[in-house]
Amino acid sequence: MAIMAAHTVEVIGGIDTHKDLHTAAVISIDGTRLGVRTFATTRQGYNQLLEWMCSFGRVRKVGVEGSGSYGAGITRRLGRAGIAVLEVRPPEGSARRGRGKDDAIDALEAARAVIAGHRVSVARTRSGAIEALRVLRTTRATAVKSRRAALQQIHNTIIEAPEELRDQTRRMTRMQLVRTLAAWRPDRARGADPEIATRIALRSLARRVIELTDEIAELDELITPLVRELAPALIEAVGIGTEIAGQLLVTAGDNPERLTSEAGFAMLCGVAPIPASSGKTTRHRLNRGGDRDANRALHMAAVSRMRLDSRTKSYVARRLAEGRSKREIIRCLKRYIAREVYGLLSHPGPA
Repeated sequence: MAIMAAHTVEVIGGIDTHKDLHTAAVISIDGTRLGVRTFATTRQGYNQLLEWMCSFGRVRKVGVEGSGSYGAGITRRLGRAGIAVLEVRPPEGSARRGRGKDDAIDALEAARAVIAGHRVSVARTRSGAIEALRVLRTTRATAVKSRRAALQQIHNTIIEAPEELRDQTRRMTRMQLVRTLAAWRPDRARGADPEIATRIALRSLARRVIELTDEIAELDELITPLVRELAPALIEAVGIGTEIAGQLLVTAGDNPERLTSEAGFAMLCGVAPIPASSGKTTRHRLNRGGDRDANRALHMAAVSRMRLDSRTKSYVARRLAEGRSKREIIRCLKRYIAREVYGLLSHPGPA
């Protein structure tokens, strides 16, 4: 239940987040410091922080540093109380050098950034189905990375193995190799023998690959229908499948209304070109900011459309004739695809 303050005065909050303690600050609308206090990162601590802030007046907004990591818990608690939460980006190094740094200063600067509207954006709510999708996708990504590392280690171990062992595995496909290695029964009592030790290591790696493959398949059984339910039109777009759609949904978050324009979404994905003009030279440079995972997803969508979509093929041919490089064309395509994706995310519906 939202906590309602008896005061009519409005105040602004700022929170500097850490693993075990959060430092909160409250300032008035004109920037006057009203109070600074530290709270534990527990349910009781979150409630105490909220009650303390509301004791100064009606809390209009709260700026939180790290709302997606250490600040995720307090962000959810403030959201349930009906208080708008803004993600505050850390200040530049030059700004820190002029005023120093500690938790109280950072909390006050987070609150003042809310008033100035500088270095802030609407925080993700992280309380809906897309948060569930993010957790599942993150776990799947680590499983894929671990499986890739295990397969590479199998390859490297076989290269260094004795000739007899290499000859047994030379002409096998990857899955044949993995299943063969997993079925080996080396004598563990002879582990001091290099060949036996190599067989034991390869069997362990192969079983790890099989277990991770099963884990990835189980996660896919949850992720695929969830993505189809959340964005059926997006997943049916040319060049966008479950993997790309899932990443773009996670980037947009549970509250896509925080993306006020398709230009803002393009900037979030790092596909909005940055002006770099000077004097008589008018040009734009590559944007290296934004969500790099979303940028990678849009890149894969652009490459797929260059192979599959007739309209995209015609566009590429025309731009090549104009003297554009393929790299420049892909950048333009990513920007166009971001515009299309924003429309599908803003107006979800059946395909």
